[in-house]
Amino acid sequence: MVKPRVYVTRTLPSPALEILKECCEVEVNLGEEPPSKRELTDRVKDKHALLCLLTDSVDGEVMDAASDLRVISTYSVGYDHIDVEEATRRGIYVTNTPGVLTDAVADFTWALLLGAVRRIVEADRYVRDGRWRVAWSPTLLMGCSVYGKTLGIVGLGRIGMAVAERARGFNIRILYYDIQRPPLEVEQRLNVEYRPLEELLRESDFVSLHVPLTKETYHLIGEEELKLMKKTAFLVNTSRGAVVDTRALVKALKDGWIAGAALDVFEKEPIEEDSPLLKLSNVVLAPHIASATVEARSRMAEIAALNIVSVLKGEKPLYLVNLDVLNVKSLEKVKMI
Repeated sequence: MVKPRVYVTRTLPSPALEILKECCEVEVNLGEEPPSKRELTDRVKDKHALLCLLTDSVDGEVMDAASDLRVISTYSVGYDHIDVEEATRRGIYVTNTPGVLTDAVADFTWALLLGAVRRIVEADRYVRDGRWRVAWSPTLLMGCSVYGKTLGIVGLGRIGMAVAERARGFNIRILYYDIQRPPLEVEQRLNVEYRPLEELLRESDFVSLHVPLTKETYHLIGEEELKLMKKTAFLVNTSRGAVVDTRALVKALKDGWIAGAALDVFEKEPIEEDSPLLKLSNVVLAPHIASATVEARSRMAEIAALNIVSVLKGEKPLYLVNLDVLNVKSLEKVKMI
C-alpha cells in the first residue's frame, strides 16, 4: 500500500507533525510566510492530503493540480478560504478544528472589550511616551464602566455562548442575534434575550461579533448598522474582518457615530501600512491572535492532523465540514492506511 503524502503549509505546534509522520510522508513549508499560490499548486501535485491555514486559498486551481487529493484539513474553525463546494464535487473531504479554541477566543474578546472601553492601550502608550507628569488626575484617560451595561452578541454559537458565560461577573444584560435561535433552556441558562439585529444594535453598549464569514454575513455591519448604534457604544470583532465594512467603520470612528472599536481581524491581513485605522486612538488593534494560547493552538494542531489520519484510515474525522462528500466518495474509497 502506498504511504500517503501530506503537504503542510506552515510549521505547526506539536504534536501535529509527529502524528502525521507516524503513518505519512510529510512535507512542510518551513518559512514564516505562507506559500504563494504557485508554490502551493506545485507542492500539492503528488499529495494525498493538505493541511492548510486561513492564509492559504484552496480553490479549484489548487485542486486541479492535486489529482489524488483526498482530504483538506484546515488549522482553523473558519473555512471560507476553501472552495468547499468544489471540494465536495470532487469527493475531497474538508475538515476543520472547532471547539478547541472557544475559551481562548472568548477570553480574548473580553480582553479586547475591556482594553478599548477602559483605554488600557492608550494608557500604556501614555506612560511609555513619558507623558505621565502629574501623579493623579481626576479626568485622566477616563473610560466608561462595563458593570451593569448591555452586551449585544451577534452569533450565539460556541464562542458567543462562552462570551455570554463570562459576562455574569459584570452583572451585565445580554442580548443576542442569530439566524438560528437555540432552545429556550439555553437562553435561560445563559440569561440572554433574543433581539433582531437592528434592535440589538440600538440597545447595546457593547456589540461583539461571532459569526462565520458567508455571503450573508459579508459586511453585515456597514454604515447603516453603525448608525443604529449608540454614540457611546463599542464594537468588538474577533470573527472575520470582512463581516465589518472597514470604510464605514473608519467613518463611524472618525465622526463619532460610535465611541470606539476593538479588532482582532481585518478585511486584509496583515493590515495595510496606510490603513486609516492605524491613526485612530479610539480603536484597539490586534494581529489575529484571539486563539493564541499554547493550549488552544496545540490542540488545534493535534485535531488538524488527526482529521487527516482518520480520513486516510477510512474513518469519519472528528470535524467534517462537507458532510455531503460522504455521498460523493465513500470513506472506503479514500482509505489509504
